[in-house]
Amino acid sequence: MIATSDRRRIGWMGWTLITLAFVTAALFGAWRYAMATNAVALLDWSDRTLGGTKGTAVAATGVSYGSHPDQQLEVIVPNTPGPHPVLVFIHGGGWNSGIPGDYHFIGRTFARAGYVVVLPGYRLGQAGRYPAMLEDSAAAVRWTLDNAARHGGDPDRVFLMGHSAGAYNAVMLGLERQWLGRQGVPDGFVKGVIGLSGPYDFAPFTTDSARAAFGHVPDPAQTQPVHYARADAPPMLLLTGDTDVTVKPRNSIALAKALTAVGTPTQAVVLKDVDHSGTVMKLARPFRRDARVLDAVLAFLAAHGAPSAPVQANAS
Repeated sequence: MIATSDRRRIGWMGWTLITLAFVTAALFGAWRYAMATNAVALLDWSDRTLGGTKGTAVAATGVSYGSHPDQQLEVIVPNTPGPHPVLVFIHGGGWNSGIPGDYHFIGRTFARAGYVVVLPGYRLGQAGRYPAMLEDSAAAVRWTLDNAARHGGDPDRVFLMGHSAGAYNAVMLGLERQWLGRQGVPDGFVKGVIGLSGPYDFAPFTTDSARAAFGHVPDPAQTQPVHYARADAPPMLLLTGDTDVTVKPRNSIALAKALTAVGTPTQAVVLKDVDHSGTVMKLARPFRRDARVLDAVLAFLAAHGAPSAPVQANAS
């Protein structure tokens, strides 16, 4: 016969297991929905729910760097004294969707590793057709040059990073000098570029998003990063997944070969069993348990003068 206290304990354990199962199912369902609908806000919610915001702070939100409503940015910082290296992360979304506020999980992840993180938006859709997305991204880098220090950032250690369409923007700023040059950003200001699942050699345009963003350009070649490979380009980490059918890995491989051919040895990092969304998803909890993306990015940053903070970089 089971004692009353034992029955209560078993009942409590049962409800605990049911609650855990419910939470797990809810998170899994949210993840599936987010991946199906590109609702990155749910990914940010998952990361914040499981990891909180400890060790980080939102230093600025909704900051305008231009007159268009999309020309706004967010800044996430470590809760430790600077100066810290700076990471400018440009979001994806096919040049037609996305807001920087949904990517606070990127800010939290790298702020815990000791980086000031700038999350810029840029004009989208018709207003953001080439070259507007590059003009805006360059203007956001100029804002970073002017303002990083007052948020605890080190303007001598600034890196660009982006996912998908945002990786295109970041890589083009690193390769084609005119965009940052027009903003008065000194050559060499960007110390490295990280592209996650980016399109770098995608002409002729076969998708609706690419046609909408670039189809009006008389010479498509001028829009392609692969044609701007140069020997004195900033070092680049081109990271992609072998199951990416949205932006195929050949884009990263082609750009790495072009850079290597002109004297900038570069190797694309192709992760096994990772799809297009996986390279950014693995920077949020709980998916960060697969640390291949974070480890590769932090190793690249450290190799180029921006070592991560101890302990927090490996927080789960």
